[in-house]
Formats: sequence, structure tokens, C-alpha cells
Amino acid sequence: MSTSPNPSPGLPGPAPAPGLIQAEGVRKVYNSKSGPVRALDGLDISVPEGTVMALLGPNGAGKTTAVKVLTTLIRPDAGTLTIDGMNVLTAPKDVRRIIGVSGQYAAVDENLTGQENLRMVGRLYHLPGRQARARAAELIDMFELTDAGNRPVKGYSGGMRRRLDLAGALVNSPRVLFLDEPTTGLDPRSRLALWDVIKDLVAAGTTLLLTTQYLEEADQLADTVAVIDHGAVIAEGTSDQLKSRIGGHSVAVALVDGNDAETARGILARYGSGTPHTADDGRSLEVAVQNGPASLQLILADLQAEHIDLHDAGIRRPTLDDVFLQLTGRPTEADPEPEAAQDKEGARR
Repeated sequence: MSTSPNPSPGLPGPAPAPGLIQAEGVRKVYNSKSGPVRALDGLDISVPEGTVMALLGPNGAGKTTAVKVLTTLIRPDAGTLTIDGMNVLTAPKDVRRIIGVSGQYAAVDENLTGQENLRMVGRLYHLPGRQARARAAELIDMFELTDAGNRPVKGYSGGMRRRLDLAGALVNSPRVLFLDEPTTGLDPRSRLALWDVIKDLVAAGTTLLLTTQYLEEADQLADTVAVIDHGAVIAEGTSDQLKSRIGGHSVAVALVDGNDAETARGILARYGSGTPHTADDGRSLEVAVQNGPASLQLILADLQAEHIDLHDAGIRRPTLDDVFLQLTGRPTEADPEPEAAQDKEGARR
């Protein structure tokens, strides 16, 4: 077996291969009644082949706009975008041949059956009639819509419509799939079922970029999570890497008397690795710490020395919710970004 020579000391190694999905310095500005809105402000992402990246952020962070520029639906004002080495701006037709897209709102015709919807998509991809019918039947079976395949979509539940919409994104057997908040509005059972389908697609080699507001969804599906806010990535890594940024554990205490909150807050800050958070009730406090058991012991000792009575106290591991709140200072629900707001209004009409 031959071996490659080691690189000379001091010389840089080979540059990492670019991602199958690549965006560098992407900017997009919308004009609104209150002035320009920077939907994307220097977005940089790279998704290696066969992996899943989740864009995690509140409404208004730029997630939907990022998907739209990558899928040729809108043009950015600046930046470089490539899919499998093809320039999204100069070769959009070539890009569209290898991608599939499922947006926030199911793009299905309510008056057609499930089979007819998928056959129509197949014809739009210029599949011969027989091939379009075969692919539609295959996808109807894959998404467990067999019993409803010949019924008009207007009688479908929300979960069934979502599955049909995702099936439509797969008609051309895309190498790259974009899912914009794929499980929004679904009940827990439908969400879990859709997660299973997505996992199977990735296991078969599909490269996936998804946007989500569900922290658990990013935890379950993504190899890499990119937290996006104000149109730019503010943190990126695996779920565990992001969680480790705010400490290995959190210490939470519930006070008997809310008047002790200020003193307790000072004690938690003494041993925490960030600013303690006080719940709306004024008596529940929490802080991220590096060593959960040791920090809990020290905090309890200091609280006892101050004669502060507790209802409860304990430690827990951080979640992506904790990461998100610390990084953005706000929950995932916020004002919609301009383009998404327009889409939502159009869906209502």
C-alpha cells in the first residue's frame, strides 16, 4: 500500500474541500415603509456532501431569505453562492436540476389528488408521462399516503399536506434538499413521522439544509447547527459544541420568598459562567456553570449561610434553547423577515 508523503514542516496543509452547498458574504436588503431592512448581512455557510445543516434562528433572522437565494428564487445584492460547484447566479437552470425545495407553506393544488399533484410536478421537470406516474406512485407509498393518493388534497390533514409537499420536492430525486421549517404547525406524531422520512433521505446520501425554530428538531436531525441572527451566522458547530459554550450544566433554584431574589442572584453569579436568569415569577433563578455538582454544593452552602429558604434546587444539562437565548437574547419567535411576511400574506389570500 502506497503512502503519501507528509507535508513539509511549516507549510500549510491542503485546503478543506468546499461544501456541496456554499455561501460566502451573501447580502440582501429589502425596502420597507420604515426604511431598508438587511435580511442577509454577510451570510457564510458551508454544508459538506451527505450532511445536514440546520439554520436556527427567530423569525426575522434571515433563514427564509437564505433558502430563497440558494434555490434561485431571489437574487442577492452581493456574495457568492454555489451548489455542487455550480454558480447559483450564473447557472440557475443547472442548479435547479439537482435540488429540491419545500417551503413553509405546502405548495399543493387542493383540487387535484395527491397522485395528480406529484405527476404534475414530474411533468414540470420534463419527466415522460410513464416515468412521472411511476415516480408519483413511488413517493405516495414512501410517504404513507397510499389510501389518500386518489383523493383531492382539500380533504387532507395538515400533516398529510406537509408530507405531500415534501414528496413533491423529491420528484426529481435531488442530490440537495432545502426544507424551510418543514414541520411547523404539525402535531407531535406527524412531526416524528416526518423526521423519520428526513433521516432516511439523509442516510441514502441526500445533502440537506433545513431551517427551523424547533430546537429539538435541530438536535434530532442536524450534523451541524448554524445560529443565524440579523442575517448572519453568529455561532456554528455540533449541538454538543454549541451547548458547551455556555457551560456543562445549569444550576436552578426556586426560592420560598421572592424578596431573597437579589441576594440569591448575586450568589448564583458568583459561581456561574454567565448572567443568572430570573423567571417571571421572580422566585426561580438559573445560571450556567462549568461543574454542576460542585457548583450546586457551593451555591447551596452560600444560600444557607444567608438563611435563604428553597422550595427546590438542582442541576441540568444545557439545551439548544439555552444556547439560543444566550446568543441572541430573544426566543425563536420574533418579527417575520420581510420576504417571509409577504409569503404569509399571500398564503392567506
